Amino acid sequence: MVTKYVALLRGINVGGHRRIPMADLRRWLEGIGFEDVATLLQSGNAVFAGPERPTVEIEAAIEAAILAEAGFAVTVMVRTADELRAVFAGNPLEVRDASKSAVAFLVTDPDPAELAALDPAVYAPDELVAAGRELYMYFPNGLGKTRLTPILGRRLTVESTVRNWNTVTKLVAMTS
Repeated sequence: MVTKYVALLRGINVGGHRRIPMADLRRWLEGIGFEDVATLLQSGNAVFAGPERPTVEIEAAIEAAILAEAGFAVTVMVRTADELRAVFAGNPLEVRDASKSAVAFLVTDPDPAELAALDPAVYAPDELVAAGRELYMYFPNGLGKTRLTPILGRRLTVESTVRNWNTVTKLVAMTS
């Protein structure tokens, strides 16, 4: 059975560091057996199809290909198209402004004790709601002025990558 997947790469093409041209990423994904590969933006978003298998295996294959081809390690989070649609449909926060709403995609479920230790007063007026391997966020003053994402990076031991709601919406559309 062929399944559609979405790969989200963490920390590439930011400030001129860890550069991966999207044409190369598409070629590498095709080289490890995926088809119908398409990318979105330069921040490492890819939609592709392939045989149904555990996403952790796909993450490892993509990470190995990037290491072999680009020469540096990149953390990759993979969701099936169905999982991404569930993330989209399950947003517990009102999307008041898509450019100020975001989802942090996590490699694994976060540690409940680490989440409980996050004090909402420290990152207010930003909002955060955890749901499985995703953190839904709203930044009324914009992502560039948030105190929330730096706190997450220091307080959570699980790796993540953040996509704004506009990007999530476009990725969902690409999986249809």
